[in-house]
Amino acid sequence: MTEQVAVVGSGYMGGGIAQVIALSGRRVALADVSAEQASNSRERIIREAADFERRSLFPVGASERIAERVTAAASIEDAVTDADIVEEAVPEIPSVKHETLRRIAAAAPAAAVIGSNTSTISIAALAEAVHGPERFLGVHFSNPATFIPGVEVIPHEGTDPSAVARVTALLAECGKVGVEIPDVTGFVLNRLQYALFTEAARLVDEGVASPEAIDTIARTTFGFRLPFFGPFAIADIAGLDVYRFCYQSLGEAYPERFAEPASLREHVDRGELGVKSGRGFLATPPEQIAALTEYRDRAYTRMAQLLDELGPAPVRY
Repeated sequence: MTEQVAVVGSGYMGGGIAQVIALSGRRVALADVSAEQASNSRERIIREAADFERRSLFPVGASERIAERVTAAASIEDAVTDADIVEEAVPEIPSVKHETLRRIAAAAPAAAVIGSNTSTISIAALAEAVHGPERFLGVHFSNPATFIPGVEVIPHEGTDPSAVARVTALLAECGKVGVEIPDVTGFVLNRLQYALFTEAARLVDEGVASPEAIDTIARTTFGFRLPFFGPFAIADIAGLDVYRFCYQSLGEAYPERFAEPASLREHVDRGELGVKSGRGFLATPPEQIAALTEYRDRAYTRMAQLLDELGPAPVRY
C-alpha cells in the first residue's frame, strides 16, 4: 500500500472520497479552486469524522488518522505532482471538468491513473481533455461516498485494463465494491434510478397516488428486498412466467411504457422460469433453493428489526 492519492474537488463528494481513501491507510492530497478552500474542506472532513466517531459510524481514532493523512494542497498541480491515482470530483459542468482534467493530466506523473466522479457525462468525451487518455476512466461514487459501498468503474474504449485493475483494487481496500460497466449515457446507476423516478413522477402526475404513498410502497415492498437481491434475482425468485404475465397486463394498459423485454421472453420460451426451474437469469441448482429461502427469510427479518430500531426517517410530505 504505497499509493499517494489526490482528490481534486473538495466539496461534499470529494471530501467523502478523501475520508474513505485516508482510512484505507493512504495519504491524500486535497485540492480545490484555492488553497483556502482546500484547507477549509480538510478541516470540515476532520470535524465530520469526529462526529461520525461519536455516533459510532467511524472507528475510534478515525478523525486522527484522517488529520494525519489528508493534506490541503496549494493548487491542483501541487496535489497531483506525486500522485499515483487522482480522482476528479469537481461540479458536473463539462467545461469545468475539461479544464480541470487538462490541468491534472499536465501536472500528474505519466503513470498516474486519473478518474472522474462524473455521474452523467460520457467518459470518452471527458477523455478528450486528458493527455494520455489510456490512463483515464470514470470512478463514480454514490452520495454519500463515505457510506455507500458501490462504485461504478467506467473505462472508455481506449482505457488500459491495468488502470481498471488498479482502481478496482484500491476500492476493495477501501471497503468499496467496484463494478466495471461500459461507457453509456447514464451508466447503470442513473439509468435505473431515473427509470424508477420517472414512473413514480408519472403516478403523481396522473393522480394515482401521492409522493408519500409511493415512497411508502417503494421502501416497504420491492425496496425492502434490494439490499439483498438485485432485480434479476428478485425476478427469478418470483418466477419469470409470473413476470411475463404481469408485463402482458401492463403492456395492454400502458403500451408506450411497458413492453416485455426480449430477454425475459426468451428465458420463458426456453422453460427457464427462475428458481423453481433451476435457471432463469441466474442459475439456482435445486440443492441451493433451501439455503436461498433461509437466507431470504433471515435477511428480511433482520431488515424489519433494523427499521424498527431506527424508527421512521425524519422526512415530511
